[in-house]
Amino acid sequence: MAPFDAILFDLDGTLCTNDQCGETIYNGAFAAADIERFGDPADLWAALDGPPDPDNPEAHLTASFERVAAQYGRESVDATALARGFLETVDHTAVSFLPGAKAALSAARARSHVGLVTNGPERRQSVKLDALGIDDAFDVVVFAGDMPRRKPHPDPFDRALDALDVGPAVSLYVGNSLEFDVGGAQRAGLDAAWCPDDTGTDLDPGAYTPEYVLQSLHEFTDILDTHSDVRR
Repeated sequence: MAPFDAILFDLDGTLCTNDQCGETIYNGAFAAADIERFGDPADLWAALDGPPDPDNPEAHLTASFERVAAQYGRESVDATALARGFLETVDHTAVSFLPGAKAALSAARARSHVGLVTNGPERRQSVKLDALGIDDAFDVVVFAGDMPRRKPHPDPFDRALDALDVGPAVSLYVGNSLEFDVGGAQRAGLDAAWCPDDTGTDLDPGAYTPEYVLQSLHEFTDILDTHSDVRR
């Protein structure tokens, strides 16, 4: 018997990573805006207020650059220009598979229906799929960034499973975020496999209770083998 009737994956930080370093993008933002640099990428990451709004990433970044500018006494800086420069510098085709991701996807495809549920919009995420060569690897793709409700709301998961005609009780979601992937999948009734993208992350899910915890996707087939044994 197949281990799961449907296996859904997250994209960013789960299957792939952006190959541009934060320093490159941060420097690019200032160069594009023709503004003398202040601060560091870590300052910007710390200033980000929650996940980016896929409908208006410029406003999200503008607010973050304003916070960093205030820290360095540069309140008069054009934070909107920096946000635009940041977005112009990011190359969404500069992505590569995370360790074990390609093999995990192949193993899932060999055993179950496979889907992708990502919080990004289609215009940004589809080019990543093309760059990775997996634009046709999924039975369903849900770009939750184009939906009224994104993960961790159940709607994106429900849409994927409805398209596959599979129930959540026999489905698995694999992702790197405890809040958006583990919490969201479990709210929708799926089992969740947590695989943090930072290999140095302490594998303690805290208040969350993922059914599976992976150090990397190299361990993904262990889930399939274990679950298959249980269902025999």
